[in-house]
Amino acid sequence: MIKLNDIQTAREQIADVINKTPILSSATLSSICGNQMLFKGEHFQKTGSFKIRGATNKVKHAVQEGATFITAASSGNHGQAVSYIANKLRTPATIVVPEDANRSKLGAIHAYNGEIEKCGTTSAERLPRAEELARENNGMVIPPYDDPYIIAGQGTVGLEILDQVHDVDLVVVPVGGGGLISGILTAIKEINPSVKVIGVEPESANDTYLSLEKGKITSIPGTRTMADGLRTSQPGDVTFPIVQKYVDDLVLVSEDEILQAQVFVLERMKQLIEPSSAVTVAAAMFDKLGARDKRIVCVLSGGNVDVGNLGEVLSMFGE
Repeated sequence: MIKLNDIQTAREQIADVINKTPILSSATLSSICGNQMLFKGEHFQKTGSFKIRGATNKVKHAVQEGATFITAASSGNHGQAVSYIANKLRTPATIVVPEDANRSKLGAIHAYNGEIEKCGTTSAERLPRAEELARENNGMVIPPYDDPYIIAGQGTVGLEILDQVHDVDLVVVPVGGGGLISGILTAIKEINPSVKVIGVEPESANDTYLSLEKGKITSIPGTRTMADGLRTSQPGDVTFPIVQKYVDDLVLVSEDEILQAQVFVLERMKQLIEPSSAVTVAAAMFDKLGARDKRIVCVLSGGNVDVGNLGEVLSMFGE
C-alpha cells in the first residue's frame, strides 16, 4: 500500500504542472441537505479532470526511468491527461482508443499532440495493443488507476482539501476503478482519521460496492451508465485493499439521480460537470450520506462533457 509520504512526494513532483483547484459552495444545496455543502472543483483542473495528477506523477517517473515512448488505453480523461503530460515532457505518446470513440474526445487527445490508434471496442482489446506498442518502442504503459504512482498523484486532492477546508467532517468521492478514492483515503486517514470518506458509485456500475459486501474483488458485466468515467468491471488489485481498509461507507445513486444532480449544478451553480462528477452531488441531494449539520466536501472529478449531447441531456430532464 502507498503511504502518506508517497502522496507528499507526488505533490512536489507534479506541482509545476497541475492547478490547485478551488473550493466552491452552494447555499441552496446546503439548505436542501441540512449540511454545509462545499465542492472540490477538479473540473477546473488541467485537461478538465483530476486524471492529470496521477498521469503526471506516473509519466514523469517513467521518463526518469528511461522510457522514450508513452502509451495508454483510453479514449477519455485518462487519455487526454497522458497526452498532455507526455507532450509537455516532449515524449511521444500513442493512445489506443475504441473503434467507436467519440470525436470530441479524439479531438482533445490530438490537441495535446497524442497519436491515436483505434482497436476494438473493449478495454480487454485495447490494453494488449498498448502493451505491445510499449514493448516495440522502449516505452511504458500508463494505467488509469491501479498503480502506486497514479494513486499517489490522485491523493494530492485529499491533501488540498485538508489545506483548504478547516474542520471538514466528510469527503464524498466518485468511485470507478478506485484510484481517486484510494489516494484521497490514504491522504486523509493518515493525517486526520476522524474525517469520514464516503465513496459513490452508479447503481449499474456497483463493482466496488459488491466487492466490499463480499469481502473480495468481484466483477460485474458491462454497464451503460451515463457516468462513463465510472464504468469499470471490477476494482483494482492495488486500489481495493486501500478502499477496504479505510472507507467509511460506499453508497449507490440511480441514473435519474445523477441526471438531476448534473442539471442542478448547471442551473444553480453555473458549473458544467460530467455525470461522473455528479454522483457525489446526487448522494448529497438524495440523502444517501446520513449526515446533518456537517461540513461536507463533494469532489467534482471532471468537466469534460460532450457538448453535442448536452441538449439531449437537458431535454431528457425536461420530459
